[in-house]
Amino acid sequence: MNEEQKQQGTGTGEDFEEQLRELLAGDANTIRPAPVPYPAIRRRGTVERRRRVAATGAALVTLVAMPVGAYALAGGDAGGNTVASTPPVSATPRTSATPTPTPSASPARPAQPATEDQLLDGITFGQAVDGLKECLAYEQSHTLGPADFRTDLGAAEEYRIILAMNSTGDSNVSGDGMYVVAVKEQPKQTRLICNVKDGKANGVNAGVGSDDVPGAGPVMADINGGKLYQQSFLDRGNWKLPFRWGVIGTVEPSVARVTVSYGGATSQAALDHGWFVASGVLKQQVTVAPRIKGYDADSKLVYDSDKDKSYEKQLP
Repeated sequence: MNEEQKQQGTGTGEDFEEQLRELLAGDANTIRPAPVPYPAIRRRGTVERRRRVAATGAALVTLVAMPVGAYALAGGDAGGNTVASTPPVSATPRTSATPTPTPSASPARPAQPATEDQLLDGITFGQAVDGLKECLAYEQSHTLGPADFRTDLGAAEEYRIILAMNSTGDSNVSGDGMYVVAVKEQPKQTRLICNVKDGKANGVNAGVGSDDVPGAGPVMADINGGKLYQQSFLDRGNWKLPFRWGVIGTVEPSVARVTVSYGGATSQAALDHGWFVASGVLKQQVTVAPRIKGYDADSKLVYDSDKDKSYEKQLP
């Protein structure tokens, strides 16, 4: 023991206790941490949050500002980071599909003839329809008498056109034109013979109701059909030739074939829903009416106009 230790060891007990308390107090301050500085921590956290928000906003602005076709970094182990091309993005706005328009219904029209041979001399079906409409309008506006007693001929679409052919003017009605013949069954059987010249109706002959007479055969020529196959009686013996003619009438279901002979030539008639239609071109003057014959399915003669007492065999 050296001299200093001896001197310290010889100190009083009070001095020793005082020194001990000082030593213990110093150690306690070393072991116990200082109070937590809450205000400083709070400020630091606020600053950090603001920094992150600012960094995120800058990144978003950068993404928005990147042009189409920019490059993006794709992570990968092989070869480190690689650069991949981003496909262009269309900037065209999406628009709703345009609805497909519903096709409008076709306008109602008259029924067409059963055969093409019933539209003659280059007359089209459309022209025949226009002629029929013109004639119906003409008949409606020129019918005399009280409205309650007029016969309503109906609309064009109710009819079937069975014949259209050229008409030849004569001394009674001058100027060439076109004949249109149309029929319908409901509400009553109706037949129209219409003459059109220069697009205007020149005359209409209408028959409403059946022309059947007692004792009539399975074939019956139209009672007013003579205007289709003869010229005016004023020109008797001096017809304009060549002359387009036509013959129409009704047939029963048992009739399978009809022929019409006129001016030395014979024509095969078309059968069209209970009507027969025949036509030809006359190249010589005649005085005898067309001769009509009807046959059944076995080619048996079932009608001959020469034997029909109700049929006028001579021309006026």
